[in-house]
Amino acid sequence: YSTELYASLEQETGFATGWKRTGSVAVARTPERMTLLRRNVATARSFGVEAEVISAREAGELWPAMRTDDLAGAVWLPGDGKANPSDLTQALARGASQKGVKIIEHARVTGIETTEGAVTAVSLTRGVSRTLRLRSAGNATTQRIECEVVVNCAGQWAREVGRMAGVTVPLHSAEHYYIVTERIDGVHPDLPVLRDPDGYTYFKEEVGGLVVGGFEPDAKPWGMDGIPYPFEFQLLDEDWDQFAILMENAIQRVPALDHTGVKKFYNGPESFTPDNNFLLGAAPEVRNFYVGAGFNSAGIASAGGAGRALAEWIAAGEPTMDLWPVDIRRFARWSGNDSWLRDRVKETLGLHYAMPWPNRELETARPLRRSPVFHLLRDRGAVFGSKMGWERVSYFGAPAEYTFGRPGWHEDVAREHRAARENVALFDQTSFSKFTLKGPDSQDVLQWLCSNDVAVEPGKVVYTGLLNERGGYESDLTVTRVAADEYLVVTGSAQTTRDFDHLSRGIRKDQRAALVDVTGAYAVFGLMGPLSRDLLQKVTGADLKDFPFGTSRLIDVGYATVRATRMTYVGELGWELYVPAEFAVTVYETLMEHEPAQAGYYAIEGLRIEKAYRAWGRELTPDHTPAEAGLLFACKKTADYLGREAVDRQRARGVRRRLVSLTLDDPAVHLWGGELLLRDGEPAGSVSSAAYGHTLGGAVGMAYVQGEGPVDRAYLTEAKYQVDVAGTRYDASVLLNAPYDPKSERVRA
Repeated sequence: YSTELYASLEQETGFATGWKRTGSVAVARTPERMTLLRRNVATARSFGVEAEVISAREAGELWPAMRTDDLAGAVWLPGDGKANPSDLTQALARGASQKGVKIIEHARVTGIETTEGAVTAVSLTRGVSRTLRLRSAGNATTQRIECEVVVNCAGQWAREVGRMAGVTVPLHSAEHYYIVTERIDGVHPDLPVLRDPDGYTYFKEEVGGLVVGGFEPDAKPWGMDGIPYPFEFQLLDEDWDQFAILMENAIQRVPALDHTGVKKFYNGPESFTPDNNFLLGAAPEVRNFYVGAGFNSAGIASAGGAGRALAEWIAAGEPTMDLWPVDIRRFARWSGNDSWLRDRVKETLGLHYAMPWPNRELETARPLRRSPVFHLLRDRGAVFGSKMGWERVSYFGAPAEYTFGRPGWHEDVAREHRAARENVALFDQTSFSKFTLKGPDSQDVLQWLCSNDVAVEPGKVVYTGLLNERGGYESDLTVTRVAADEYLVVTGSAQTTRDFDHLSRGIRKDQRAALVDVTGAYAVFGLMGPLSRDLLQKVTGADLKDFPFGTSRLIDVGYATVRATRMTYVGELGWELYVPAEFAVTVYETLMEHEPAQAGYYAIEGLRIEKAYRAWGRELTPDHTPAEAGLLFACKKTADYLGREAVDRQRARGVRRRLVSLTLDDPAVHLWGGELLLRDGEPAGSVSSAAYGHTLGGAVGMAYVQGEGPVDRAYLTEAKYQVDVAGTRYDASVLLNAPYDPKSERVRA
């Protein structure tokens, strides 16, 4: 949408933006980077974006000043282009003014007022000049603007502005560099934008010369003690030592730079976020306070679409599309810690051009959140990943190199996978997000917010969705009724802030119910496998034979009392044990005396995909509905709930896309997710989740099959399917039921 907007803005406003559709070339120095580019092209096809794999020679023809003898290939994006940031800003401002927006310049935000948890006013100090001087103390004026909505688009100042209202905006500034060169032969105004990610650099034409910038792998944070005031339209000192790695790689790609003069060295601070995605949406701490910031030096590319999405969010009261990757609620209050942000931003700036390997983990500012048994797991050889700050076991074994092929941990995970299928495995799932909802009106609150019926007896567990007005998934979770006036809500590790916010906003002022985040109060151990009952019976006096699936009880485990919930995310007989944190080590040691296999989240991923268990954020998103996901069984047919009208319409009319399981016929191929799915040779969707199914003996995944008309059983089964893996197509079998234990006989054993 940004490219569409910039192309039309001059005609609409009469102000030039400098937008030019030049196309862009991304080059690969290594076979691994070329694999990534091929995967990206397949992904682009699934979204209808024009992209083409080209040879190094063809890339050189598009960009004559480039050295190509060391390249493995490239990708050509004809729809890409460039714009002049200052002209574009002025055009947007003029267009806004023409539509009635009042713009106040030379003003500093000094305060944000809130009343009863909602924003009510913004205070400004006016009279600050662009030359960084107060015109005079007497001329400076203050202004209070009453408002119903505040949108914080303050760039690297957004963190400070957020704090004025008690809102966490997790970003930190870092020095960011580029140079502008003298004229270079072969450089002309229509030259495509060039990106050389293996060299951390990008190039674009400017007045016959080049703008050369990049994202060095080890960044230099700035403003550690806060951004100095005043600081406006300023540059920082040149730092050729920090720029050296970019310059060396730039010369390797464009040899003429070795003897070309530099007209200007630019060093300006830019804000970066902890995960390299920008921040968008409604702040969870204060109502009607929105954020659009932290664009990680990619603001021009994203601004048009981000602005539209944010405006729609404000107007509709909820997002009108899946914005989870950039939703500010993917972070928590602890994410605003300045020391943590400073260390993390040193790494995330370089992620722009770093290889986005499957399962790539960030390395800085860790460990942070740890299970009570973290040290015991580490001592037993756990390799950890991170989710929402939690250190989580990926697998037990030796650290392995990243790859797009079969990973070095393949056999380690196979061993854990088999233990869960054939014996018993112990998983540390402490990172689950856990809330208690307590009060006389708790049932009424959840009955409206949950698609499934939670009016059950104490001790019953309900799997349910939280839907939006469009019938899409805001989350999926389990709700356990622990008392007449109390529920335990358990959801994914990443969704703590988001789900707490969604549930909190759903409690009306006249309802007597209080929601409390108890995530850190409990460790969770998953004891899973056909022999899990035998092991657990050895350490408890509870009768586990009379313990049906979907029930939850307090039982003794050794010396401790824990909540045992008979649920599973791996498709086997098993219990989730919710253990007060102070008992966690004792319970873990008690269980380990009976030598269950230890397993991690890589095994969980393969096990749950074999069983076709959906994951929020992949199979279930705000754009996907229960009818499309095959989860209508978890939707009430009589009682009302949020999103019911949309669900009922699809229940009656059918859908135009449907979630399926798929397996590859070639057992040697490894899927990671994101691959293009083809139906009779035409793009039909992309793989949402994938893993190696060790029980099935090959790659297994899930994907939505899209159609122009109703997608029913006949449409799904009367076709040939293939999966595009980095440009190579492999035959696939599509299944409407789970590939493993489709009747759930093992789960309910």
